[in-house]
Amino acid sequence: MTLAEADLSVLVEEWLTWREAADRLGVSEAKVRTMVRDHELAAAVPVAGEGPRVPAAFLDDAGQPVKGLSGLLTVLSDGRYDDREIIAWLFTDADLPGRPIDALRENRGSEAKRRAQAMAL
Repeated sequence: MTLAEADLSVLVEEWLTWREAADRLGVSEAKVRTMVRDHELAAAVPVAGEGPRVPAAFLDDAGQPVKGLSGLLTVLSDGRYDDREIIAWLFTDADLPGRPIDALRENRGSEAKRRAQAMAL
């Protein structure tokens, strides 16, 4: 199965609507859309028929994007991965040990970023 075929509704435990993400970040919904466009966050439609959502794990306990997320999103986006594929990769167990999103959240994201750079080549 490719990253594009991954079932995001199974991989990601909690999703935020634009409004919920905006509330946690303390910004407007328009700003959340801008953050997604600028690769500060990523969003996808986890369930057909619903709107786009942001994985809750992308925000830290202070309600800010997880440290290192933006750089990793940019690297993968520049490598022609779309948000859906990027989210699937971040939430798939990938020999780090564990999932790349967990490595970022635990402030050990340098290995995740190195692997993302290798994927994007």
